[in-house]
Amino acid sequence: MNWPAHGSNPAHLYEQLQIEQPESIIDFSVNVNPYGPPQVIKEKWMSWLADVSDYPDPYGKTVTKQIAQHDQVDEHQVVLGNGAAEVIQFLGQLWSRQKVILVQPAFSEYETACRVYECEIDYSFVNETGSLPVDEIVNKAQGASAIFICTPNNPSGIAFSTKEMIQLLEQLKNSRCYVVIDEAFYDFAGSFTFASLLHKYPQLIVLRSLTKMYAIAGLRIGYLLASEAVATRIARFRPHWNVNALALRAVEAVLTDSSFAERSRQKIAEERNRMFEWLEREQFNFTRSVVNFYLLRDPALEDQKPLLLFLLKKGIILRHTYNYPGLNGKWLRTAVKTKEENNKLKEALIQWKKQR
Repeated sequence: MNWPAHGSNPAHLYEQLQIEQPESIIDFSVNVNPYGPPQVIKEKWMSWLADVSDYPDPYGKTVTKQIAQHDQVDEHQVVLGNGAAEVIQFLGQLWSRQKVILVQPAFSEYETACRVYECEIDYSFVNETGSLPVDEIVNKAQGASAIFICTPNNPSGIAFSTKEMIQLLEQLKNSRCYVVIDEAFYDFAGSFTFASLLHKYPQLIVLRSLTKMYAIAGLRIGYLLASEAVATRIARFRPHWNVNALALRAVEAVLTDSSFAERSRQKIAEERNRMFEWLEREQFNFTRSVVNFYLLRDPALEDQKPLLLFLLKKGIILRHTYNYPGLNGKWLRTAVKTKEENNKLKEALIQWKKQR
């Protein structure tokens, strides 16, 4: 079957599975802030419309400056992209036909981009406790150009040990292998950011998304942080005007409100903990996520497809894991949504257990 490569595509999923889509659905396959974008976007949206008639700043200078100040780096260390996915494409180009290591399970765009540019791909798998196989990764890194690691991890939501990550960086410090750390969801965890170590590890590259926390996925904007020398090399791949004017305006506005992310983190953490308590009581397996999504499974099933299909017929859409190496359908990814929506998921899971 041609499974969708990402979440947030319910029509395609129903069509591929030949299931009639219910009139009312809740899409738990989307992992953006469930509480929507900051109020400032709604308030200023109409005033930004005049910008659509002219070209955007090709360098996104105002946003680049804001990001640099926020992450305490130089402006020349920031590379903007049309979403983090475009930045990943830049990296695929940079290491075209070279060897890369993907720490799995992980965001599928790393492999997609690297295959487009004919990279030689190898995997290293995280164990079930969420520990990184540091020695194995270091060994595989010999002769590799880059390692991709996603933390907090997509799809599990687990944040890898900072100690293990620094151990990895230390062991590769004098190698020619870059370490790409994807922090697309770090602001949901409110955790340590590896951007603070860019000055210490010249081979470190940090990826970020601005669309998840601020619920502006339709506007597409993300960025990369690296040493100035590395950022300059990567910036060569940026098309002119790759970030649109409305995205730049929106990010300019949201980055001035530091309280929005904190409020969102608190509300999501409360709902996540409430769901975890319930799932534990009902004897479902789940990953101890620190962000706005987690992996879920019925331990009575090896392949979770029957549960996925049951929920789809109820209008509850979870994310399959058939295109995550190492998971292969053994789990489903679900977002942490609002209390009302999470209660709908609980109701459907209770119905599943009764008919199972």
